[in-house]
Amino acid sequence: MRYKLFGNHTGLRVSEFALGTGNFGTGWGYGSTPDVVRPIFDAYAEAGGNFIDTADSYQFGQSETIIGDFIAPERDNFVLATKYSHGASANAGPLVVGNSRKSMIQAVEASLKRLKTDRIDLLWVHMSDEMTPIEEIVRGLDDLVRAGKIIYSGFSNFPAWRIASGATIASLRGWTPVAGLQTEYSLVERSAERELLPMAKGFGLGVVGWSPLGGGLLTGKYRRGEEGRATGLGAVIQHEDSSQRSAIIDEVLAIATEIGATPSQVGIAWVAARGVTPIIGPKTLEQLRDNMGAVALVLSEAHIDRLNRVSVVSLGAPHELLADIRTRQRLAGGKLELLNLSSTPLI
Repeated sequence: MRYKLFGNHTGLRVSEFALGTGNFGTGWGYGSTPDVVRPIFDAYAEAGGNFIDTADSYQFGQSETIIGDFIAPERDNFVLATKYSHGASANAGPLVVGNSRKSMIQAVEASLKRLKTDRIDLLWVHMSDEMTPIEEIVRGLDDLVRAGKIIYSGFSNFPAWRIASGATIASLRGWTPVAGLQTEYSLVERSAERELLPMAKGFGLGVVGWSPLGGGLLTGKYRRGEEGRATGLGAVIQHEDSSQRSAIIDEVLAIATEIGATPSQVGIAWVAARGVTPIIGPKTLEQLRDNMGAVALVLSEAHIDRLNRVSVVSLGAPHELLADIRTRQRLAGGKLELLNLSSTPLI
């Protein structure tokens, strides 16, 4: 596995794929025991994987505890990312959840104990509570960096305007820069292309995408009547509920057959080709080996074009208006073809 720098504000070298550990533990009534997931972790590490993604809420803290045990002998060789906002128990009260500084500090201290480490490499704010001011959040993250509790920070499942506001405030105040964005991204969920991904590019954020297979939808397994999140968690992340989604799955299956790959590998390779680091979340060693096969899979331009066209998402207003050639010509004074346009993203 190769490595890349995580965004423009860090020198952090992360592996091409991150390992999601939501299945590490059985607290949710769906997942795997340590003896089952240990081979998954070992195989990922042996392949060169160093980017571990967990959360305090995963399996109600069990995921962090298991990961802490696994990485202890080689702690410095892993980028350990966790999240706060949901709490680590099924009945977490209002002062334990959310984005507040109080919740943040409590969660980090508890995560450090479960992870058996003195610092968290990357702390994600798991989800916007729509209550806590963004200035409170980024100041709290800066305090944790200065205290040596965390090294980098980022936002997961936040609207683009709030992340942009936080990144701007941090820059103007001389606080620790926002380093990354985590968002759902796959061939069946491309809406991040409207605001989140352009924002991340403009602010130089590292981007990781969760559920690159749409909760297993892109594997085609639900068509075959196989079980998974549909029975384990009571729902899949995405459903085959439109003609477009049916066409996307058909195209993924067709390309997989043409190139001798699996549908999972095609779906993951497409996400990686878009410049997003996929978070793979295998439940079995067989699934990990299948997912890791995408590392060596290079989709042709023709295949990427087919996948792009079948899964295209409407960007809506104002993006489509601004991209219209008539609008661009008007704003260029009729000289668009004569202008040398900057390739640097605008903020």
